[in-house]
Amino acid sequence: MSPVLVASDLDRTLIYSAGALALTMPDARAPRLLCVEVHETRPLSYMTETAAGLLTELGDEAVFVPTTTRTRKQYLRINLPGPAPKYAICANGGHILVDGVADEDWHARVQARLADECAPLDEVREHLEATADPLWVRKHRIAEDYFAYLVVERELLPEEWVKELAVWAEVRGWTVSLQGRKIYAVPKPLTKSAAMREVARRTGATLTLAAGDSLLDADLLLAADRGWRPGHGELAETEWTAGTVGVLPERGVAAGERILREFLRAVREN
Repeated sequence: MSPVLVASDLDRTLIYSAGALALTMPDARAPRLLCVEVHETRPLSYMTETAAGLLTELGDEAVFVPTTTRTRKQYLRINLPGPAPKYAICANGGHILVDGVADEDWHARVQARLADECAPLDEVREHLEATADPLWVRKHRIAEDYFAYLVVERELLPEEWVKELAVWAEVRGWTVSLQGRKIYAVPKPLTKSAAMREVARRTGATLTLAAGDSLLDADLLLAADRGWRPGHGELAETEWTAGTVGVLPERGVAAGERILREFLRAVREN
């Protein structure tokens, strides 16, 4: 029997910062949490202990592929429970890691496609630096020489500026995504779905499952045979859905637990 491939976004899908946990129950009834990421000696990301057990089961029964917009360095500081994934997708599809090492052939293929199909990163970086107000920008960042993002003060960020940036980027072959305190500008050909298809080809998987919460996950959800999105995030805010995508009511860390249950149910039904 061919394996099932599970490609899941991480941040605000399976793992959550303290500010994104969305714990609404009384403290005494809050779920036990497991820290899965530490950065500069500080805990950053969590999942419930129940979700950790579910992820361990999933890793034993399917090809689990963490699929993230994070850079390789940011991804590698996450310590997920369960078997170490053989494959991971980083930089929004720009890198496929095999046993923690970037596949250089895939990297070269992606770079060539970006050069052919969209405006260069330097043009986007210069536009961001020229138009983003230091009043609300805290950091300018370039990720893996693939895309740019800003860390902002969300309450000061002008909504109109984000809309204008999206229009400017669209005609240059780029897309804009606002996720929490970060604004991403990403080349349209740089997709999680293309990387997922490549991993499915390599593993021989004939059933693909996916989950994600942001605009940058939409192509991944559409490419998978079945997908799920939580009740929070960019996709929920825009009421985005598709025929093969389940819309879950849970928000915050509870959604991560529910997504893993859905993955396991689909794997066991296959």
